[in-house]
Amino acid sequence: MQFFEAVRIALAQIRAQKLKSFFTLVGVTIGVMFLIAVVAVVNGMGRYVEEDFAGKFLGVNTFNVRRFPDINMGEVTEATWREWVRRPPITERDAHAIREALPNEARWAIDQVDWLSIRSPYVNGGPQVIVHAASADLFVIKDLVVESGRPFTEQEDAIGSPVAVIGVDVAEHYFPSLDPVGREVRIVGLPYRVIGVLEEQGSVFGLNLDLQVLVPYGAPLGRDLYNPQRGLFGVVVQAPSAATLDMAKETVREELRRRRKLHPAQPDNFAFESSESALSTWQTIKRFLVLAGMVLPAIGLVVGAIVIMNIMLVAVSQRTHEIGIRKSLGARRSDIMTQFLIESSTLSVIGSALGIALGFGLAALIKAVSPLPASVALWSIFVSVGVGAGVGILAGIYPAQRAARLDPVVALRAE
Repeated sequence: MQFFEAVRIALAQIRAQKLKSFFTLVGVTIGVMFLIAVVAVVNGMGRYVEEDFAGKFLGVNTFNVRRFPDINMGEVTEATWREWVRRPPITERDAHAIREALPNEARWAIDQVDWLSIRSPYVNGGPQVIVHAASADLFVIKDLVVESGRPFTEQEDAIGSPVAVIGVDVAEHYFPSLDPVGREVRIVGLPYRVIGVLEEQGSVFGLNLDLQVLVPYGAPLGRDLYNPQRGLFGVVVQAPSAATLDMAKETVREELRRRRKLHPAQPDNFAFESSESALSTWQTIKRFLVLAGMVLPAIGLVVGAIVIMNIMLVAVSQRTHEIGIRKSLGARRSDIMTQFLIESSTLSVIGSALGIALGFGLAALIKAVSPLPASVALWSIFVSVGVGAGVGILAGIYPAQRAARLDPVVALRAE
């Protein structure tokens, strides 16, 4: 029997027995629907963490040199924490030595960060903001676009100009209905002239990136934030490309180990923080979530397979006379078996298609009514179709074998 002829017969059976076909499809449809939706949520969370979180916090082709990691998604033991605290701080001299060691095409920036209160003459009070006392290249490294005004320059950083670039929420709160560019804001009592407003950054894990202020590290605030015992919050390095990122890391590692007189057997007493290192724990969690997202809907698929098998067994008993006629006309066992396998897999694939459509709808609903991001993964669609066909074939093997083994004489006597 030709494949498409078998599919046509299967579709004719579905049309002829709509209610039975509906109940046959329910288990597979529900299983595939939840497979698509769960994987969509996990995939959306993955893209959110890997692109938005890592991209906005760490930048592209960048790594931070820190005393110890700032982002930890795994468990940090007390012994590890004590070892981190005993490490020497990253000093300004370390930062400038890193800059001298890097190739000319690499970018570098000091980034000293703290939560501080600010004031303006136009409002009383307001929320604390994230203040970055940083080198001018931080705008390029973090891809911070100044929507209104301009960023500060290396010359302003070198001479310590009291200028500031602020986020859109800082501008809206502290300069209501006013253009903040050219106006004054006070940070820890020190006056700064606003020269730019960043474009909207949004929030990451509840942290509002529009409540931030950037000032030159060479300005008075940078001096106030730097504590020799704590050292710098971090030094940000951006390699020219992903291919040269590891080379830049090794260059910085060799320079810091040389400065700290570490022997070859001694481990690093500083940390490199990149998107890969910061998200390594997340990648493990994501793999388990994807696995769970595939295993749990499998329960529905198993139920669907049992239903399909039972329905096909009923179909075999109902179509015994038909099988006898086909065998008497020369149909082989393989032809009969192929027909029933194609019918069962067609049923299952149709259930999968309905499940995929409902999964898209469920993922869109989750995204609309909850804070969970959801993005349907292309691979999950192919897996769903493959699983649907596989379930149909496995569920149809026994009924197909039973149909193929029927004696044509006995089958012809059946009514």
